[in-house]
Amino acid sequence: MHISSDRREDFELTVATERPVALRHGKDLVSPELFERLTEFCAEEYGHERSAAERIMSEALALLDVMGQTGEGLSPSQVVDPGWHTFILHSPEYTEWCQRRYGHYIHHAPKSRYRDRATMVDVVAKIRAHGYAVDERLWGTKADCNQPTCCGDGPCC
Repeated sequence: MHISSDRREDFELTVATERPVALRHGKDLVSPELFERLTEFCAEEYGHERSAAERIMSEALALLDVMGQTGEGLSPSQVVDPGWHTFILHSPEYTEWCQRRYGHYIHHAPKSRYRDRATMVDVVAKIRAHGYAVDERLWGTKADCNQPTCCGDGPCC
């Protein structure tokens, strides 16, 4: 089959736009060594399994990056908030990271009453819009399951 040069360009453009785009992860915003220290602290301080602490830290870093880029104050979920606390408690690293990346310190001003599902859906959408993979289980935005069958993600579990 022969494709004219005009059709070949159309075809190549179509193929190029259909390639999946790799999503970013918050853990890539810091060195592997720092991510390891933060994860260990989060696991120990807040009683999380290591795998959960890794996910929490990655989500917290993605949240911070969106806030740093936009200047918008966003609420972390109750589950993700310890990741932000963990980084703040490593104050020299946190301060340097904020200053180097955004030119200012990202302050934590708790507003726990703003953690309803609608707010978390909005925060997740903003993080996703900045190219991050989002673990919705940590934000409380994963679809609810139907009882008595439990999917492992909803409030019935």
